Amino acid sequence: MKASKMLIATLKEAPNEAQISSHILLIRAGMIRKLVAGVYNYLPLGLRTLNKIEKVIREEMDNAGALEILSSAVQPKELWVESGRWEKYGPELMRFTDRHEREFCLGPTHEEIFTDLVRTEVKSKKNLPLCIYQIQTKYRDELRPRFGLMRGREFIMKDAYSFDLDEKGLDESYQTMYKAYDNVFTRLGLNYQVVLADTGAIGGSGSHQFMALSEIGESDIIYCDCGYAADIEKADSLVDKYRTDEEEKELTVVDTPHAKTIEEISEFLKVTPKDVLKTVVYFNEVTKEPVVVVVRGDRTINEIKVINALNIAEHEIRLATEEEIKAMGSAAGFVSPVGLKVTTLVDEEASLLKNGVAGANKSDRHIMNVNYGRDYQGIVKNFRNAENNDLCPVCGKPLKVEKGIEVGQIFKLGTKYSEPMACTYQTDNGQNVPMVMGCYGIGVTRTMSSIIEQYHDEFGIKWPLNVAPYHAVVVPINYKDETMKEVAENIYEQLKANKVEVILDDRDERPGFKFKDWELIGIPYIIVVGRRAGEGICEFKVRQTMEKTEIEINNAIEIVTNAVKEIK
Repeated sequence: MKASKMLIATLKEAPNEAQISSHILLIRAGMIRKLVAGVYNYLPLGLRTLNKIEKVIREEMDNAGALEILSSAVQPKELWVESGRWEKYGPELMRFTDRHEREFCLGPTHEEIFTDLVRTEVKSKKNLPLCIYQIQTKYRDELRPRFGLMRGREFIMKDAYSFDLDEKGLDESYQTMYKAYDNVFTRLGLNYQVVLADTGAIGGSGSHQFMALSEIGESDIIYCDCGYAADIEKADSLVDKYRTDEEEKELTVVDTPHAKTIEEISEFLKVTPKDVLKTVVYFNEVTKEPVVVVVRGDRTINEIKVINALNIAEHEIRLATEEEIKAMGSAAGFVSPVGLKVTTLVDEEASLLKNGVAGANKSDRHIMNVNYGRDYQGIVKNFRNAENNDLCPVCGKPLKVEKGIEVGQIFKLGTKYSEPMACTYQTDNGQNVPMVMGCYGIGVTRTMSSIIEQYHDEFGIKWPLNVAPYHAVVVPINYKDETMKEVAENIYEQLKANKVEVILDDRDERPGFKFKDWELIGIPYIIVVGRRAGEGICEFKVRQTMEKTEIEINNAIEIVTNAVKEIK
């Protein structure tokens, strides 16, 4: 491709809204342009890379025995009602009504659609196991779309669904997809970690996430050198048995004027945050009742664990207002589990704490020597976030924390969708049995951004060769110089003949301007044709390292050709 025929829409600066490297560079390199918040158009260079990422995914899915289909993004309400998710999914579901007042949504995911397809087309167990997938645009009405392609309202995803006879079959399908995902992200050059994950709105009995490690990641990864790894929503840690063996003392009410926060209470009473019971009030929108969660004062509440314990969706819970706290017989900033007759969830560390400090449900007062069992009751589970240096639940060594970007997730759905939607197969004795399902997603556009987060420098993007929009660019210093022009065109034609995706920069621009463009865009190999062109010498630059050397032209052609041949 000649540069003069291309849409090279590079920019010196990105819009102020672009805050992370991938967002900034995708815009500056002319790969995407915003249509509205969370929705982007893909320009030619960006689309080429996107297509190459999809190609890697397709190859690994096909190698794993999955069959590709393409379903509609428009989904009828009836299927979501069957699965029970029409009301449960929440405000992220983009709903609309057609001219006949029939209700639809734009698919954020496709469990219902694939389940409906298979229940219609597959009746015999001879057709199982079956795995089908698609690469398609999804829609979620994000409250705050941000970070470019990381969290948008429209995004491209690969979703696959397996259908098996039983749990054993699901385990095999799950492991097959696990391996396929390993292959995908390894081929894409990502530094990633596989972690245990919460199943969220998708549901099911088990899940793993594939997390690209990055400082800008929205998720914390909790891991140990022994191999244990989980995202922050799922992570466990051993219970810290702080003050668990003291003699229980008598309750004492003390005045604590204006001391509301854990820090203020600790300072006023000369105790540590570990000695205080942090009591937070939520409001359950399903039952229309308050819910009290108790953790130790040095801990943070894991709201996903709270939601799972209540068996509700994320959008069905919120922090209680001061009026709601007052209505249940307490006071904001001084809430105590003692004496409240509401649903109470108690973290296991808090339940073991002897003689803790809690609010008194009255302004400017706290209670000393509060003990679980004697003074208050509740459902005891792990409701805290695991933290750095907590002890690993597997080996007992200190846990570590890193940030990551979720690029893929796999789920064991079981019969969560097949049972309510009657997606069954017939056994030999004529019995209809629900198929056992798995679900497997890869965020294609998010993966594209994640690659940039791991492969960039101050000059721009450093694409791995197999996903770069083009493999190489030939840059003559002066295209009007006949010798340079002839040599550059000859290199260009030879590389094309060797199946190298190559650009000839025939633009009438300054050399520095051209170099900045290609470094920003991230073309892996830059071949500069200059004053020594007549001697058969060029300058050869490797974008990953920015290393420049003067080598023979034939040698440059050979290096690029061999590198392209080795692409996996």
